[in-house]
Amino acid sequence: MKSTNLRGLLCLALLLPFCGSLLAQTQLKYSNFDQWITRHVKESAIIGGNTQTLYEIGPTGTWDGKKPYVNQGGSPWASSNIMAKVAGVVKTNVSVYPEQRGNGKCVKLVSHIVGVKVLGLVNIHVLAAGSIYVGRMIEPITSSSNPFGKLDYGIPFTDKPRAIQFDYKVRLSDEPDRIRRTGFSRVKTIPGKDMPGMILLLQRRWEDSEGNLFASRIGTIIHRFNKNTDWVNSAKFEIHYGDITKESFFQPHMGLIQDGENLKYAMNSRGKIVPVKEVSWGNPDETPTHLCLQFASSFGTAYVGAVGTTFWLDNVKFVY
Repeated sequence: MKSTNLRGLLCLALLLPFCGSLLAQTQLKYSNFDQWITRHVKESAIIGGNTQTLYEIGPTGTWDGKKPYVNQGGSPWASSNIMAKVAGVVKTNVSVYPEQRGNGKCVKLVSHIVGVKVLGLVNIHVLAAGSIYVGRMIEPITSSSNPFGKLDYGIPFTDKPRAIQFDYKVRLSDEPDRIRRTGFSRVKTIPGKDMPGMILLLQRRWEDSEGNLFASRIGTIIHRFNKNTDWVNSAKFEIHYGDITKESFFQPHMGLIQDGENLKYAMNSRGKIVPVKEVSWGNPDETPTHLCLQFASSFGTAYVGAVGTTFWLDNVKFVY
């Protein structure tokens, strides 16, 4: 063997471990969903005093159910499993679950009705979708108004992957339409079949002198899963860079998020949760500052969906 070939092989052998390490750093931690944190939260006696089990994506362990949860072990994942404390009354929602899959686990997201009965007299029921996303939930939740205003949505991220890949399974509700059920107004029928959804946004964010957050949209995937499936493995979804409004696949719900019920929120440099207003389409050559990634059993706004819509998810990774 020529010495030049030998040197090349030695260089490759030295480089391969580092290549593997670098690749691992571009993936989100705990995205195979094999590890979970369990917390047991006792609800207030006035609403029954039951102990509920909530699950969080992170290093295997338990969390003191009396304490507001904060992300553990460097996990970027938060969920719609929450503890609320309104006027001193502790209530939970559980719509995200670990489920056994082969030798590991996956995540199961479910749309369902959450009910609460106060002193056996006042009944309140809301539609809650199962959701996981990168960011943080600021617990405890203290009101039902503006649910997205309790989320620190998105994480710092400067990569530009070609696609996202994951395994998934879908079970649609038997209902022909969705409902909006907030617990404080009449149940409203929303025309159209409920579907699980995925949102991936690559943003370049900045903050003005008053603490307001703005963003340009550099990369986009917004996908709805419209049919029942068994497990679909290693499904790839291309990330579209730059202004997509002239593309054949573009639909209005893929546009910039500037106001309304779908507005996303994040924590500014002053420690305050404020809206992130997308004000422009970014150039495909720009480098993002943040990743927004969310999977949900029902698409659309809070309190809207159909009971029984279920979305299973596993092995999330980026493709470069």
